[in-house]
Amino acid sequence: MLSLYQKLGIDRKTYDFGAEILAGLKERFAKIDEVAEYNQLKVLQAMQKNQVSEACLLGTTGYGYNDLGRDTLEAVYADVFHTEDALVRPQITCGTHALALALMSNLRPGDELLSPVGKPYDTLEEVIGIRPSRGSLAEYGITYRQVDLLTDGGFDYEGIRRAINEKTRLVTIQRSKGYQTRPTLSVGRIGELIAFVKQIKPDVICMVDNCYGEFVETIEPTDVGADMVVGSLIKNPGGGLAPIGGYIAGKKMCVENAAYRLTSPGLGKEVGASLGILPAFYQGLFLAPTVTASALKAAIFAANIYEKLGFAVVPDATESRHDIIQAVTFGTAEGVVAFCRGIQAAAPVDSHVTPEPWDMPGYDAKVIMAAGAFVSGSSIELSADGPIKPPYAVYFQGGLTWPHAKFGILKSLQSLVDEKIVAWN
Repeated sequence: MLSLYQKLGIDRKTYDFGAEILAGLKERFAKIDEVAEYNQLKVLQAMQKNQVSEACLLGTTGYGYNDLGRDTLEAVYADVFHTEDALVRPQITCGTHALALALMSNLRPGDELLSPVGKPYDTLEEVIGIRPSRGSLAEYGITYRQVDLLTDGGFDYEGIRRAINEKTRLVTIQRSKGYQTRPTLSVGRIGELIAFVKQIKPDVICMVDNCYGEFVETIEPTDVGADMVVGSLIKNPGGGLAPIGGYIAGKKMCVENAAYRLTSPGLGKEVGASLGILPAFYQGLFLAPTVTASALKAAIFAANIYEKLGFAVVPDATESRHDIIQAVTFGTAEGVVAFCRGIQAAAPVDSHVTPEPWDMPGYDAKVIMAAGAFVSGSSIELSADGPIKPPYAVYFQGGLTWPHAKFGILKSLQSLVDEKIVAWN
């Protein structure tokens, strides 16, 4: 085994350091496997209940009327997330599109959007109008209010109470950290926040950006009061097989509003051909719990490695996990770049190319992305990225299999060693 690692560019000291870290993680990894088993059975139960058949895998073209596979898949998603309805479509191009769709379809001119967990992910700034952009919510007369988290990562309940007013129509809660070093929100904490908001204004819509969080716990935000959960199929629920797509699951009215916005008023969910993509959607969802478990093990392994080397990591090496993202703060652009180049060199696709920071659409700084993936941009696959700006943190996620994820993390460390950013004693 060591010989093969060495042939792939991992030196003995790096390998031994990784082995030392892994020796202390066996019990924690066993608990992750238990969660994966529970979620696997939950997905299987939903598929059997809705009588998924070979006919569901055939798909349609054109208008997509009476698409059995599409409609059954949406029923499966609704059961997995314990919701009234779901919209799961290849026509939803990415997570940002899914979030924009959910917001734009459930808000009207004069309404106000509230984020009680601070600034949303960078690509939503133009959707909302924080950064001016054509077609933003702001252009349609929808205002935005934000309440930052407290310095300890807690909710500013008094600030939230003051922010909610007669115009507040929708509260958006981002579960994961995005390009921030704040804690990811557990499903339990999300439930507490929703209960507080609903106590003040019962009719407000509570939407959770669930990206990177699906199947990490045995429950989802819709189990604790969320009216909608939104995510991308090239993250956790696509299991690495879905080549595109997004989902919105929740209250029937919220989902129908999104469907009318995605297609057309009067058409809604009735149209939208599946175009032969359904086998990947079904099989990806079936594999998602175990794929997510592999990615979660990778995040914990990375946290333990880099914390022991003295770098700030969020979450830290021992705290509970609520998404698959691991943030590591290097404090320099060189550290971020070296880490990402190591991840790229570990990829099954495009391992020979060198990632460089670039002006990526939707961001306010250069971003470096390492993702040698079978599906372009798929961040359930081994990947890492980060903005080239202070505090110079990198965000690592994914890994379709644990052995590959383990190698990728060791390769990132080897890259830092080779660049003399990390030195062995």
